[in-house]
Amino acid sequence: MQRELPGTLAGAPISWGVCEVPGWGLQLPPERVFAEMVELGLAATELGPQGWLPEDGGQARTVLDRYHLKLVGGFVPVVVHEATVDGDHARRAAAQLAQAGGELFVAATVQDAAWSAPVALDADGWRHAGEQLDALAELTAKEGVELVLHPHAGTILETKRDVELALAHTRVPWCFDTGHLLIGGVDPLQFAQQHAERIGHVHFKDVDAQVAERFRGGELGLMQAVQHGLFKPLGSGDARIDEVVEALRHAGYERWLVLEQDLAITGSEPPVGNGPASDVATSIEFLSTLAPEEAINR
Repeated sequence: MQRELPGTLAGAPISWGVCEVPGWGLQLPPERVFAEMVELGLAATELGPQGWLPEDGGQARTVLDRYHLKLVGGFVPVVVHEATVDGDHARRAAAQLAQAGGELFVAATVQDAAWSAPVALDADGWRHAGEQLDALAELTAKEGVELVLHPHAGTILETKRDVELALAHTRVPWCFDTGHLLIGGVDPLQFAQQHAERIGHVHFKDVDAQVAERFRGGELGLMQAVQHGLFKPLGSGDARIDEVVEALRHAGYERWLVLEQDLAITGSEPPVGNGPASDVATSIEFLSTLAPEEAINR
């Protein structure tokens, strides 16, 4: 029987160390990242942090067109637990994404713009956050992009308890991130099986569960955990990506699958074609074993 991936594969700048978290490390230029994506056969990408590409959406589209890359969407940190949200910030980000050809506004619920340590919300806090997310979803829809909620280490949607409360008190679709769910103590396979109707977007990453446990226990910070091998090429960690793929197939998921392996480059720039590109190639090869009759490169 022919087996296909349950969606369309794309890349992400974070696999090359290009990240929104302040002080993350060396940020490789778009020219290198996109050239290596194309060399690997990827035909679409997420945006990368604000300022990495031109903030004018049309200019960002021009850069992407140079590499014949389609834009999936972009990761946008937002504050939703306070009395009001910064609608202007969200509107500008949504407009940039839409003008650049993107479809998705991937909302990460940070404590503040500096990514301070998150303070966990209770049920009432998540009810309020859910209302704010509804308002942001309406705002982003007017600009032409769909909001999806992204669980992420270092945000107020980090732990298993956070995820349970957020599922109960939000209505927006979710970005199903296999790695960040596992880091927070959530079984990604169980999430895919039990909450398939909530999944509007997928981030594929694999994780070393032992390093994740050290992060959850406070022994390692997020950057330290990454440097200790928290994120692994697909198939070499504990996220059970093969079973997750099958669960997404069973659920009828047919949207984007963004290949991510969060990386921090804290030393010198790795040689072109090695380093990040090698790990992404390994992940693509693993996915090809799950859909052997399909050309992975879209």
